[in-house]
Amino acid sequence: MAGTDTGEEPDAAAEFRAFFDRHYAELARLAHLLTGETDAADDLAADAMLALWHRWDRVRAADHPAAYARGVVANLVRSRIRGTVRERRRIAAFWDRRPEHTEDPDVPAVVDVRTALRALPFRKRACVVLRHAFDLSERDTALALGVSVGTVKSQTAKGMAELQKLLGGRAATELASGRR
Repeated sequence: MAGTDTGEEPDAAAEFRAFFDRHYAELARLAHLLTGETDAADDLAADAMLALWHRWDRVRAADHPAAYARGVVANLVRSRIRGTVRERRRIAAFWDRRPEHTEDPDVPAVVDVRTALRALPFRKRACVVLRHAFDLSERDTALALGVSVGTVKSQTAKGMAELQKLLGGRAATELASGRR
């Protein structure tokens, strides 16, 4: 029995290490694009890898382990965003402050792509980022997010339309074509 344990364990560990080396940077980049926060992205990618290690038998048996991993990151980001929103609401209720209001801000001068992406709801942002920044197919994006291809199509189109409103037509077109 001892031989079986030592024979299987290093193989699984070696497979996971290879998966980690191959995909960690991509998962951190995905988390960064979804959150806009470098430190949080690194933490989320590490948390995702830990979760993947705990379920490594299931992950390595999956048809698309990288898509499974992207889905784990997306779910962790979603949970983080929800927690942040709840925390901000609690703080706002505690302090009961009204936000400062600026009349007629010069939006084109202050809005960049990251800010515009953060303005999108999570699913639209995730679809736009996976489709255009990661150049995933609609099918791979659907696999990563656990939604249908039709949802990816509609959420990407709606997200790009919102980005076009925020950034202007030319900037959104450049973003979609990968020139920005």
